[in-house]
Amino acid sequence: MFRFLEYLLIAVYIAVLLVVSHWVGQLAYAWMPLEATTEAQKVDSLFSFLVSVGTFIFLGLVGMMLYSVIFFRAAKEDYSEGHPARGDVRLEILWTATPTLLVLWIALQSFNIYQQLNILGLQQIVHLHTPLEAAAYATEISDLPKTADETIEVFVKQWDWTFHYPNNINSNELHLPVNRRTRLNMHAKDVLHSFYVPEFRLQQYIVPGRNIDLVLTPMRTGKYHLKDSLFSGTYFSLMDANVYVESPEAYNQWLTHTATEKSTTSQAFVEHNQPPKTFFQTSWYTVTPAPTSVITDAKKVSKDT
Repeated sequence: MFRFLEYLLIAVYIAVLLVVSHWVGQLAYAWMPLEATTEAQKVDSLFSFLVSVGTFIFLGLVGMMLYSVIFFRAAKEDYSEGHPARGDVRLEILWTATPTLLVLWIALQSFNIYQQLNILGLQQIVHLHTPLEAAAYATEISDLPKTADETIEVFVKQWDWTFHYPNNINSNELHLPVNRRTRLNMHAKDVLHSFYVPEFRLQQYIVPGRNIDLVLTPMRTGKYHLKDSLFSGTYFSLMDANVYVESPEAYNQWLTHTATEKSTTSQAFVEHNQPPKTFFQTSWYTVTPAPTSVITDAKKVSKDT
């Protein structure tokens, strides 16, 4: 009878553990910034799953320790060793098979989400290191569906971002039409940079000399913040840009208005020309910022890259 109650208690605890783990996993959605793209939903689903698994393992281990302390506590004067778990085939299979299946399941889920995000740039970097696979890779690229409603060229350098839109419009702001699949064709003009918007859940390295594609679908209008997540030197804190997700009508209106605007002065250029605020001058090498943050000649942009 006592053994039956033990098994019943374990079964009830596991059931409660599953419910609590699922609840904590759902809470994990609120720990992240607002989802602004359809790709963010997939990333958050994986994060929620990992939180649920971690909660189940943590509470399960804590419960097992408490269970052992309560039901298998040695008597006060008992200094003998407990029953050895070594050599128990059932336990060996359990604690070998369970982590293996769990890791394989997580890897499969991560791979599926990675494929759904459809980031071509990472595959391109990996394959171009092996010349013998170049021909096969070229065929593979032609078969990949990379459809997008619009393509925006992204140029990043020390110390600013430049976005080239259709009709030769350039700006230091990234504007995206909501609910439209947009391809960002990214180019680094000097060193490694990284495109990162927390609400998009997408981080992409931008490698000099390579065209890196990032396809995303914004689904929530609003203003967001683009940061370069790779440290690149003196004015790294200024390597940011505003991102606006707006309706197609507002997006087209902005394009029309921006076509008549003049170039804006680079923040890094302004800071570079301010009097020094420290008593000691350093001899660190730094790239002198360009006077403007928007290149107005689209042909020159293409030629430089």
